Amino acid sequence: MKKMSSKGKPQKRMEVTGKIISVIHRLIEFVVRGLLLLVAYLSGPAESQPPITDLTLLHSATALATKIRNKQLTSEKVVQSYIDRIKEVQPILNPVIENRFEDALKDARKCDEFLKSPEAPSVEILAKEKPFFGVPFTTKDCVGIKNMKQTAGLVSRKDIISEKDADVVKLMKKAGAIPLATTNVSELAMWWESSNYLYGTSRNPYNSRHIVGGSSGGEGCLQGSAGSPCGLGSDIGGSIRMPCFFNGIFGHKPSKGIVSNEGQYPSAHNEAQNQLLGIGPMCRYAQDMTPILEVIADGNAEKLNLRSKVDISKLKFYYMEDDGGQYLVSPVDREIKESLRKVVHYLEKAHNIKATKLQIRRMKKSLAYWLANMACEEGHDFSYELSNRNGQINVWLELVKWTLFMSNHTLIALLTAAFERFQIKIGTEEQTKLVQESRELYQEFRDFLGEDGIFLYPTHPTAAPLHHEPFIKPFNFSYTAIINVLGLPATACPLGLNKQGLPIGLQIVGGLYQDRLTLAVAEELERGFGGWVPPAIIA
Repeated sequence: MKKMSSKGKPQKRMEVTGKIISVIHRLIEFVVRGLLLLVAYLSGPAESQPPITDLTLLHSATALATKIRNKQLTSEKVVQSYIDRIKEVQPILNPVIENRFEDALKDARKCDEFLKSPEAPSVEILAKEKPFFGVPFTTKDCVGIKNMKQTAGLVSRKDIISEKDADVVKLMKKAGAIPLATTNVSELAMWWESSNYLYGTSRNPYNSRHIVGGSSGGEGCLQGSAGSPCGLGSDIGGSIRMPCFFNGIFGHKPSKGIVSNEGQYPSAHNEAQNQLLGIGPMCRYAQDMTPILEVIADGNAEKLNLRSKVDISKLKFYYMEDDGGQYLVSPVDREIKESLRKVVHYLEKAHNIKATKLQIRRMKKSLAYWLANMACEEGHDFSYELSNRNGQINVWLELVKWTLFMSNHTLIALLTAAFERFQIKIGTEEQTKLVQESRELYQEFRDFLGEDGIFLYPTHPTAAPLHHEPFIKPFNFSYTAIINVLGLPATACPLGLNKQGLPIGLQIVGGLYQDRLTLAVAEELERGFGGWVPPAIIA
């Protein structure tokens, strides 16, 4: 009988230990979720978004722009409709932190007056030069709008006013769009539940007991509740795609380096972080993503060839149903796996496409790769960020203060800062090795995706958890984070509701600069599966 090598024994022990840890973790998840369900039940009935009574809210941003240009709707009417909707949903869901309602109405009236004036260009010219003329939009709090607060959910930034527009906001304004409001985030945009001590917690439009995701969670919530026709989010580890998934809407993280991150706070500390970060569109209708991306990509839009038609039947499709069993990450819900299989079946029936199921071994190290690529220079850690980049907070003192209800920081932010010192350090042998492995994983993706490949992958292993539940499953964001590491374009696509009435979906990943492919597939799946599920409509 062949003996196991001395090298194989530690590996075997690690695997056994990992399996034991996974079993314990799943048991903890089960018990804590049960307790949270009990607390939620005892606290009273869940709330959902109110019905839609104004049919203006059911138009896509693109359709609204067309109607405004053709004088079928006034910009003022559209802006007022969304102001009214925000006032309806805000007391229940809490997605908005600051508004500019009066100024937005003034901007809208100027748009309407301009259309009536002799100086107004033709409809065709206006569509080309200002494709979102008169259409309101919103952004997450981290994306700066001139003369509005830019707090990133940090109490010490409560009075910080943005002195200028972020590049993406400037480009949306240039395209004729009107800023309407800013939306809630997690503290410093580094957690996947949007809750902070400045503006409180945002709640899911389909069931207020559940989270909206983060960090662009307020934006996802507002879009999902029809409180804005379109918006902008930012994504360094899934902060666009997870809120889109939890709130049943579309969103797109562009290829790395395509959209300017200037005006986003917190900003990246180094080029590696800047490559992970991407600003992109969030909206209820798939058709709005491409024109918004074209606007905010500005001079880089030509790299994406966005106006080129895509023949879905000519694409190659690949998929994975899970990450292969990453430790301390929840298993993928059966309904999410089934929805992915339904997509594979749909592609075969509608387009005669036979998708290939993959098992990419390195996906089990997704979290480690993201942490290695996120590593920053000494002195620029999360305790530095929590000080508003003014020295460093005393994490242990703040934890004591938190137990006495005296801290200005959320518990998860303090725990993140505390545990960060045990994470991968920049420049170490371990970090260098993991970064190299992540580059090899990118090469693997590049080889099979080419210029006509699509990779279908879960956005998240579960539907929207209950409030506070992410504490016991903190690493579930690894499903989106790995795509940031690869720098590839990824589109979040809703696929209806699960049996609990919560949204589920998947992410559509393409090769570098092949954003048009993932966006086209999202539009196709919207046709096949219905896309965003609206609340009750009372006309």
